[in-house]
Amino acid sequence: MHTVAILVLYGVVASDLANPIDVFGRVLLPDGRAAYRIRVCGTAPDVPSEVFTLRPPWGLDGLADADTVIVPGCAEDAPPPPQEALDALRDAAARGTRIASVCVGAFILAATGLLDGLAATTHWAAAEQLAARFPKVDVRPDVLYVDNGQLLTSAGAAAGMDLCLHMIRRDLGSAAAADAARISVMPLEREGGQAQFIVHPHPPVPRGSALEPVLAWIEDRLAHDLTLEAMAARSGMSERTFSRRFREQTGTTPLQWLLRARIRRAQYLLERSDHAVERVAELSGFGSPTAFRERFKRVTGTTPQSYRASFRVRG
Repeated sequence: MHTVAILVLYGVVASDLANPIDVFGRVLLPDGRAAYRIRVCGTAPDVPSEVFTLRPPWGLDGLADADTVIVPGCAEDAPPPPQEALDALRDAAARGTRIASVCVGAFILAATGLLDGLAATTHWAAAEQLAARFPKVDVRPDVLYVDNGQLLTSAGAAAGMDLCLHMIRRDLGSAAAADAARISVMPLEREGGQAQFIVHPHPPVPRGSALEPVLAWIEDRLAHDLTLEAMAARSGMSERTFSRRFREQTGTTPLQWLLRARIRRAQYLLERSDHAVERVAELSGFGSPTAFRERFKRVTGTTPQSYRASFRVRG
């Protein structure tokens, strides 16, 4: 039987712990036997989570012969992971154990050094922080999970379920994974990565900046044909000076900022209006429905139709 050890540390996020227990715990072999043995392992007899205190039945010794180790995320104000936990993860990796993190559990896994030089992901809201704290990790904020073979990482808690289903498929095949997905009432494959769940904010502009009026002007005219020349003229600057100051104050180019603003407008219309996709494309300032669909999928990771189906606000 395949043993899954879940490492719980101070401040463990309850859903990051519960979801793997639920997904793996329900998988059955063709003869009706459980496919996975679940162990909850901690570094202390009592481990406070965000909302309750756990009493893990296993200590770190529970990782020693595990086939898979899962590292849930911990609360933002949790203390750093204890050295003995990091050492236990390194030892497990040296034995060839498969190790997977859920959400911000990637920070714990990165602290071991095991992710150095590898691609990894975490919740999109924490991706920049992960990249800044662990510059040797290639952080991918726009995917649901990353499979490096032995080391795997997932985005938010729900993406942890996607990763669990992926591992079940690796272990037992697509039929077993499909059964697990059906029991969990979720799709085996989700279209798009976590990019579709990201609210793409504009880079902040300092209050009182000379760019504030022109940015408001752009927002009011997203459906129009806006060129760099027109934006620079509105600002009273040359194109070169406008582009330079724009990048200095926003970290991006005027045309990239415009594209992001149009995508946000399209997301809003898809969520809150009954307009056909062609009309959404027009109101958002895209030249054609085809160009709109291509750019929307490139930015969000899903199609306009799928985005609307997932995020439509029912009044």
